Amino acid sequence: MIRRLNSNDPGFERALADLLAFETISDRLVAERVDTILQSVKADGDAALLKYSAEFDRLEVERVADLEVSKAELAAAHDRIEPAAREALTLAAARVRRYHEHQLAQSWSYTEADGTLLGQQVTAMERVGVYVPGGKASYPSSVLMNTIPAKVAGVDDVVMVVPAPGGELNPLVLAAAHIAGVDRVFKLGGAQAVAALAFGTETLPKVDKIVGPGNIYVATAKRAVFGTVAIDMIAGPSEILVVCDGKTDPDWLAMDLFSQAEHDELAQAIFIGWDAAFIDQVQAAMARLLPTLERAAIAGTALADRGALIQVRDQAEAIDLINRIAPEHLELSVEDPQAWLPSIRHAGAIFMGRHTAEALGDYCAGPNHVLPTSGTARFSSPLGVYDFQKRSSLIMCSPAGASSLGKCASVLARGESLEAHARSAEYRIRED
Repeated sequence: MIRRLNSNDPGFERALADLLAFETISDRLVAERVDTILQSVKADGDAALLKYSAEFDRLEVERVADLEVSKAELAAAHDRIEPAAREALTLAAARVRRYHEHQLAQSWSYTEADGTLLGQQVTAMERVGVYVPGGKASYPSSVLMNTIPAKVAGVDDVVMVVPAPGGELNPLVLAAAHIAGVDRVFKLGGAQAVAALAFGTETLPKVDKIVGPGNIYVATAKRAVFGTVAIDMIAGPSEILVVCDGKTDPDWLAMDLFSQAEHDELAQAIFIGWDAAFIDQVQAAMARLLPTLERAAIAGTALADRGALIQVRDQAEAIDLINRIAPEHLELSVEDPQAWLPSIRHAGAIFMGRHTAEALGDYCAGPNHVLPTSGTARFSSPLGVYDFQKRSSLIMCSPAGASSLGKCASVLARGESLEAHARSAEYRIRED
């Protein structure tokens, strides 16, 4: 069901490299198909969207405006869902909002002795596009995690697109959009939705940034339009790395590993420990509990293809592996997880202690569940308010400051053979 690795084995380094190898986007035919769609939407706007909506989502409408979901429909979905679901969404949204309010950056400035002012002005983006998977899937949590930080940041207009095959939309997704305060929602999906957000059409406005998960066509389209608009990231399959000191219930750990493996067949679940007998217990719990899952076939494939139980020598080697893997989700199921933190440099989100299941972070803990995958936690961070804010530098020189800085700039500019730069600065130099 799942491979066993031991860091003492001669072939461990090769086996680890094979385990972690993953190419996010590599299909040339997909890239070519996506490029055709992007160029068509860019050139033909609404007409292309109507064509692709009919072709891919079986939506036959006369105008793209007919694909927009009204505020009244969002509110009706919110009122229609089960009270328990509405309460859970409301609680989760409040926690996500409260957490992200702590991330708000503020403008600042300071004045030097000669009166020169330097600083930074922080402003929100004007318009953001959010892609939410649709069809058979239902991801209201994705709505909350992608839209609430944008609204907290002060984004004026949040435009959400969600596929609706045959016109069907999950009411939980619409209810989440209502709770989060999404400004506009369109029944659009695939590369054509990304193109509409990136280029704008007669009906859909061009956005400044596109965020949100999607299939390989969506990911390929996001990569292709980067530069025309900003994007959050190119996300790979879900990942979890669980580290345990041998004192947590093995059933808990098995289900924690399953929580990511059940996403899809490419998901990755890895366990690290230094007690061989305890790893045996975790493996036995996995074998016993896997058949009880509704998505056992998916989780089983993921575990067999990309999962591993890794035995290391000690805690120090476990920490070294954590930083090498740079996991999306890291569970520290150990006695004193906070003592580990100074040594952990690369992880998307860190779940500390035996009672902190990764699943809590997916839905309602508060921190964002949009996280770097495929080792990109080495240089990337979770989605947050800062992804929807921009920073402008502020410089206002006093006469004395312009004179003093002008002398420095003149020397450096002439050293780079940029005469106009030098003379522009020199005009402000005062003769004392």
